[in-house]
Amino acid sequence: MPLLSTPAWKKCFPVAAAGVLLFVSNGCGGPFATTNADDATTVKPTASDNTAEKTADTPAKPVRKPAFQLPSKRFELNMDSSPFNPLTEAEAYVILHKGTEPPGDGGYTLTKDPGTYICKRCNTPLYHAKDKFISHCGWPSFDDEIEGAVKRQRDADGRRIEIVCANCGGHLGHVFHGERLTPKNTRHCVNSISMKFIPEGKEMPKPIKAADVEKDEKATKAKETKPKATDAKPSAE
Repeated sequence: MPLLSTPAWKKCFPVAAAGVLLFVSNGCGGPFATTNADDATTVKPTASDNTAEKTADTPAKPVRKPAFQLPSKRFELNMDSSPFNPLTEAEAYVILHKGTEPPGDGGYTLTKDPGTYICKRCNTPLYHAKDKFISHCGWPSFDDEIEGAVKRQRDADGRRIEIVCANCGGHLGHVFHGERLTPKNTRHCVNSISMKFIPEGKEMPKPIKAADVEKDEKATKAKETKPKATDAKPSAE
């Protein structure tokens, strides 16, 4: 078989040389295409473009959600104007209007410290920490209450038993029986927002008795309705 008249390397050399020149003209390691989508002439970015690019590269800061959110269907809350402890809007929603805070591990759900839980509204001692247990239901749980501190009544749904502060009537939660979670077979499911925890050894605030509040309200009302001296009719001569 006759040999080729022209060696193969001589035929490939021009193609290889053109590739080297193309690489050098674009820069060693540089991009081989323009930054524009249509591969047209590169346009210098403006200041507004740089700002938008930095904003896009900067990770968005996480939005912290409040620990307690009121329902989306808002209604006018009649705040407590009595001499009891002042309440926030969220506290009034639960304590006065029988709402329920969302379940979770926040609040007093996982608290194990020794002490006493008192009513947020009137400071009445409700539960001892020794009667608290972790039920994994999402709310603080107790299998016993301080004697005479908690009142039971039928819930508006007709099924559950509601528990309220026996002194001021503030809503606490519900009580359940027969779950076999503790030897006492009772679980007081209480909203954290309805209580205040007083650590053992710390002085507890004085309870605000409902009878005293009622007496003060009657006295205030009597003063408001009592006629003033200038309002008295002149005596007949």
